[in-house]
Amino acid sequence: MDGRDKKFDLLLKTLLAWNKKFNLTAITRPEDIWLKHFDDSLALLNFYQLTNQKVIDIGSGAGFPGLPLKIACPDIKLTLVEATAKKVEFLNHVAALLAFNDVRVIHGRAEDLGHELRESFDLAVSRAVAELKILSELCLPFVKVGGQFVAYKEAKVEDEVMAAQTAIETMGGKFREIRKYNLGKNGLVRSFVVIDKIAPTPEKYPRRPGMPKKKPLQ
Repeated sequence: MDGRDKKFDLLLKTLLAWNKKFNLTAITRPEDIWLKHFDDSLALLNFYQLTNQKVIDIGSGAGFPGLPLKIACPDIKLTLVEATAKKVEFLNHVAALLAFNDVRVIHGRAEDLGHELRESFDLAVSRAVAELKILSELCLPFVKVGGQFVAYKEAKVEDEVMAAQTAIETMGGKFREIRKYNLGKNGLVRSFVVIDKIAPTPEKYPRRPGMPKKKPLQ
């Protein structure tokens, strides 16, 4: 077992142990965690080369996709944003346990942090369950012009992309492509939505907490 395998194993064991106290994930079988959390997170590397970029994971939850990407690509500079205090506690514990360099865990909401950390990342990623028209307002403000936002999504995402065009363009983004991928041997199909950042985000975005979800840009 090499160093990366050991870190994945330690992450798995720590996640299962903490999950008995806090609701970090509904997925509890080790083989399912490997498939639906680890392998799914790492699928990005099939087409996106990560070296030493500044990466932000919005709504990181229990650390996915950010933590597996950091294990596989240790030179990235990773920021994890999470609004739930117990999950932030877990993320800080794991980052210390795995002796990560260049990992910052922030307890806060994207609507606030999108102004503080504006356009300072090469790549934003999110596996959050929000619709793309909401995620675009939450994530694109963090991305530098010339960078990208990649959303992890279900197989059928085309209608969601169409509905998000106004939000994407308003945030300074441009839809690039949908990339489909098969997760595991059972043929579970997932999608990446890739959005380029081609212009600065207007200063008034993101709007105050709750507004992107309450009144998505149409």
